[in-house]
Amino acid sequence: MRKLIPQVIPMTVAAWTAFSGALWAQENPVVVELFTSQGCSSCPPADALLHDLAGRDDVIPLALHVDYWDYIGWKDVFAKAQFTKRQKGYARAGGWRTIYTPQMVINGAEDVVGSRPMKVTDLIRKHSKQAPRVDLNVSRSGGKLLITARALQTGEPCDIHIVRYEPLQDVKITRGENAGRSLTYSHIVKDWQKVARWDGQGTYQSQLPLKGKGPVVVILQEPGHGAIVAAARLR
Repeated sequence: MRKLIPQVIPMTVAAWTAFSGALWAQENPVVVELFTSQGCSSCPPADALLHDLAGRDDVIPLALHVDYWDYIGWKDVFAKAQFTKRQKGYARAGGWRTIYTPQMVINGAEDVVGSRPMKVTDLIRKHSKQAPRVDLNVSRSGGKLLITARALQTGEPCDIHIVRYEPLQDVKITRGENAGRSLTYSHIVKDWQKVARWDGQGTYQSQLPLKGKGPVVVILQEPGHGAIVAAARLR
């Protein structure tokens, strides 16, 4: 048996590396926020790309519809000023000179034009390889959302966000740049609330009221529109 060890160990290490990488990707999925608008003619390809990402377990796609295109003839029925404010917050935190649509923000840290699938894929791959900083578990029980977060590294404070989204909806657009088109939107964020701040040390546990049976996402993010530390989803 000892003679076999030098041959077995390299294979085991390689297999474990591949397995642990896949495990990290599933247990610590990458959050992709798309800032989009129904009034933007450049956005439909990015909206379609976000829909494609919805089939991946290692990605949590979220569509945040902004309101600054509403003036050109079509009011986005999903738009919220809150999402425009979030996009501007990312711009300030990242030192970006401008905001635009379609813009994707990957794990709160990097941005890319949302209609460029190769660049989006590269950034998702880059962030999925990062070792998780927090073990985050969420579940439902009796109308409550149960959250448990355990620090895996020396932690820094982070805000805890609860996001509710609608999986899919078709919209017929009658005015503006996309007039005459019927478009399908996915992972449409309806509500985004910051509910608590955790110091990032030890273990955090919380129970919060949760209405309805729709999807919910829990995001742990560094304050001030910083990097996303961890995320988990209940479909």
